[in-house]
Amino acid sequence: MSVLDDIIEGVLEDLAERRRLAPLDTIQQQALSAPPALNAFEALGSGHAAHGFSVISEVKRSSPSRGALSPIADPAELAATYARGGAAVISVLTEQRRFGGSLQDFDAVRQQVNVPLLRKDFTVDSYQIWEARAHGADLILLIVAALDDQQLKAFLELAEELGMNALVEAHTDEEVRRAVDAGARIIGVNVRNLKTLDVDRAVFEALAHAIPDGTVVVAESGVRDVHDVEQYAMHGAHAVLVGEALVQHADPGAAVAQFSAAGTAAMPARGD
Repeated sequence: MSVLDDIIEGVLEDLAERRRLAPLDTIQQQALSAPPALNAFEALGSGHAAHGFSVISEVKRSSPSRGALSPIADPAELAATYARGGAAVISVLTEQRRFGGSLQDFDAVRQQVNVPLLRKDFTVDSYQIWEARAHGADLILLIVAALDDQQLKAFLELAEELGMNALVEAHTDEEVRRAVDAGARIIGVNVRNLKTLDVDRAVFEALAHAIPDGTVVVAESGVRDVHDVEQYAMHGAHAVLVGEALVQHADPGAAVAQFSAAGTAAMPARGD
């Protein structure tokens, strides 16, 4: 069993309990009565370099690869710090077992900031998409490796019907192709190997070229410092998703601003 399979097994167990407490029709009513979603695609520059480089800043307590990262006693205050630093989108982990997140963290952040929020979890059931919107999410994560083509397309369509965007995460050439074929407008290239959890930053350059113009390209994993941001931007990233380097930084808001400025300066000139 891969790390991803193991995580999804736990996600399904936790989902069954949430579904028992709140049936789908209840969640759907809440989703349809929630305030309209913010436009994460536009917030991330709509895939045009002229809009500058964006940072998706993550509220992340732990990870399978590194274990405990930060206790984050007040996720809402951390999110507010990110927003003051210029974060285009804020990602909040809601997976509990491996990442120490929760929907309660997400709710606290939603009440605090008015920038697009990514509900960062392992989406394997349409219930989770309705649930994300019910809690005020603007963006959801869809991992290509966890879904077949029919699920990926259906989940993308449902997210868009609910006014949200989806960050579609790929790890290989084939997964990038599947994301493009499904109609993804925001594609993340995750350079962490799902089997070994090792990071290979060269994977981003190898895969990003296959993503068509007009798509927001997000570099995921492996951001340690400004140099890493610059390298990703030089090779076609419009944004980075950063968790560990921010939650462990003495001044996360300043780090967000530095990453955004460095990425913008490093982006190659492109036509819109």
